[in-house]
Amino acid sequence: MASRRETIFKLSGIFMLLLALSMVPSLLAALYYRETTSITTFLSVITPLFLAGGVLYQLTREVEIRIKMRYGFLIVSLAWLTFSLVGALPLFLSGAIPNYVDAFFETCSGFSTTGATILTDIESLPKSMLFWRSFTHWLGGMGIIVFITAILPSTGVEGQLIASAETPGPTMDKLTPKYSDTARNLYLLYLGITLVEIVLLMIGGLNLYDALVHSFGTVGTGGFSSYAENIGHFTSPFVIWVFIVFMIMCGVNFNLYFVMFRQGIRQMFKDSELRWYFGFIFVPAALIAVTLIATGTAKSIYAAVTDALFHVAAMITTTGYGTVDFTEWPTFAQMLLFFLFFVGASTSSTGGGIKVLRIMICLKLIRRGIKHKIHPNMVQTIKVNDRPVSQEVATNIANFIFFYIVIVIISSLLIGINGFDLVTTVSSVLTCIGNVGPGFALIGPADNFSIFSGFSKAILAILMIAGRLELFTFFMLFSKHYWNPDKM
Repeated sequence: MASRRETIFKLSGIFMLLLALSMVPSLLAALYYRETTSITTFLSVITPLFLAGGVLYQLTREVEIRIKMRYGFLIVSLAWLTFSLVGALPLFLSGAIPNYVDAFFETCSGFSTTGATILTDIESLPKSMLFWRSFTHWLGGMGIIVFITAILPSTGVEGQLIASAETPGPTMDKLTPKYSDTARNLYLLYLGITLVEIVLLMIGGLNLYDALVHSFGTVGTGGFSSYAENIGHFTSPFVIWVFIVFMIMCGVNFNLYFVMFRQGIRQMFKDSELRWYFGFIFVPAALIAVTLIATGTAKSIYAAVTDALFHVAAMITTTGYGTVDFTEWPTFAQMLLFFLFFVGASTSSTGGGIKVLRIMICLKLIRRGIKHKIHPNMVQTIKVNDRPVSQEVATNIANFIFFYIVIVIISSLLIGINGFDLVTTVSSVLTCIGNVGPGFALIGPADNFSIFSGFSKAILAILMIAGRLELFTFFMLFSKHYWNPDKM
């Protein structure tokens, strides 16, 4: 059994090595574009990370880590914080983002796949730094711990145990008996989807750099772009529809793709969460399109349908990409998008938010409560995919949603210190905790988060990580019961 010190050393070494490895593609981009300052910066960060990580890992190579679940939450939270803190160094040291708090905000937004930004002149940044900024989406989309388990299955880390603390959604299904094989299969699928989108975007006229950057943002459901106009920079209908299709695809529970491969697409569509997910996409999109046409906001029926479906997909999958400024749409259309802040994508997808499954079960609980008032003696079981939902699961979901609301209220009060209007304040919290990206009013898709104070940016950055880790994984560390093993 490894001691606590050996465990910390080995995990620290793994984290350092992975961080160093993840910066290598950006270093190669800097070399290709001959960005001298970026080359020096990446080398100054990668070299000490690689050396320190290599030494720590070699010293503890034979250590087999066995972690209690309570420590799994700590490891996951520290991993995400560490990646964000260290990942901010290239942006800060190169001068691309001169303020470290701003750089930390940007990398938290990247790794958590939020897509909120403080940058006011995106296109002035070196291409390699923008590449690193977007690559954090791809790395964070499937999960840092899942990635470690996939590429380093021999580390001795119990992947299933701690990956369950970072995986979006109430459940994390194993596709194979060994979790390392499951993680590898998921990442192979993740990589395959990314490569297909890159190829399609290049067929649509994008160069390799733009195709890579925007595929990272789409498949990771992040939303960073290398252009100030975001996806509005591209005018090709083919490219826009590639983004729409892949955003929707990556908001689906990734386990269902394996169901499709093994049992056919019909079996895949028997999943009730998937059907609700599509309902949350196409019903609001249709309503928004009709609104845009009826009010004359859209230039044509095609533009109304495309803009409506694009932004509904971007919002529910928490990708956050934009083609137009939806804050100029009629209020009803904006309210539908605002509603999707609370929904989010499917469980075990790369998207954020509360998740469709939780919303679905919560609505079924409300319906059962109403029926019980009418028929007090009635006994009705909540079911998902014809399987009963246990009282424990239902309670956990209710607790999560209530806790979500409480965190939003408290955080809004803290951000309210800035003195901005109510819509700006509340939507800034909702978009960060839900990992969505753009908000409303002063932080709409045409604006950014540079208006906030350093204190507010730090709060919002922490909310991004907490939201990506499903709240409880992160916030339980602030409970005295967590640190007292007798009460755990």
